[in-house]
Amino acid sequence: MISSEKIKVAQVGVANFGGFRRERLRESGLFDLVAAYDFNPAALATCVAEDGARPVGSYDELLETPDIEAVIICSGGKDHADHMVRAMEKGLHVFVEKPLCSTPEEVELLLETQRRTGCVVCVGHADHSTCRTSRTTKDLIDSGALGTIATFEKTTAHSGGLKIQPGDWRGDAAKNPGGMLFQCGVHGFHELMYYFGPITEVSALMRYDVHTTGTADVAICHFQFASGLVGTLNAYHVTPYRHTLSLYGTKANLYRNERYFSEGTTLQLQKVSGVNGVEPLESVPLIGEEDLCGNLRNFHRAIRQGGECYPSLQDGARAVQVVFAAEESARTRRVVQVPEHLE
Repeated sequence: MISSEKIKVAQVGVANFGGFRRERLRESGLFDLVAAYDFNPAALATCVAEDGARPVGSYDELLETPDIEAVIICSGGKDHADHMVRAMEKGLHVFVEKPLCSTPEEVELLLETQRRTGCVVCVGHADHSTCRTSRTTKDLIDSGALGTIATFEKTTAHSGGLKIQPGDWRGDAAKNPGGMLFQCGVHGFHELMYYFGPITEVSALMRYDVHTTGTADVAICHFQFASGLVGTLNAYHVTPYRHTLSLYGTKANLYRNERYFSEGTTLQLQKVSGVNGVEPLESVPLIGEEDLCGNLRNFHRAIRQGGECYPSLQDGARAVQVVFAAEESARTRRVVQVPEHLE
């Protein structure tokens, strides 16, 4: 029998995406947010009003909250590793937003700390098994409806980089490697590995001179999977919003266009006609229901029942390792191998 006993949690970072995560905590019905910390007093006051959490004055104080079992980490990416390690050292399970951490050294530290403490770690990437678009896409791939996948193209772009101000951590190349590749491209790597398995090598080109962000304004990445599949992922954070994925197969192409956040996603299929001329597009209905709480449900399940959660610490590590390899490739102008074994 699956235990539905609520887990008492504390959260650091409660505004912006932290607010989204608080909504999902409430929606799941599986967690009780009892304490919160944010350096923004107004954001903290909103959390207190919406969730009834007790406000605290520091992350250290948050970790001392009586009777909590886990910490929800929605702080900036530059602080993720430090906050995670300190929580696990206290014996607390961790749900951390993505991207996981900022350097390869932090990846190794997090993996070692989890091995030593035995804490459950779940990363806030999408649980693609509960995402309608991802499940529909994977079903078309696995069923052979697209034939053999020849290649793919993914683009993730928005203008957030234009808002980076001096002193912002997102403008620190040491803490935001690859710019938009770290911020959003990492989601694409996680999704693509859900469809196609591990990525083994990366070749990338980046521009750093479009805007004064201090990080890559443009990243164009070519990579290969263990299966031999090759494809590209492009990430820009100085242009208008665009998120697309195109899969090119011997029987059909699949085109996905993600409109801005809540405005929905469309899938279109273009089948090989076998003759010269126009090959029309047809809409693809999405499978099943959407569950934005899938990753949190997995986190709860792993704590209450044991076993691995998805997305796990290893899943988050695999995604950022591709980013680190891409940044190294752009700097050195060579193909870079992605680490194979993270366990």
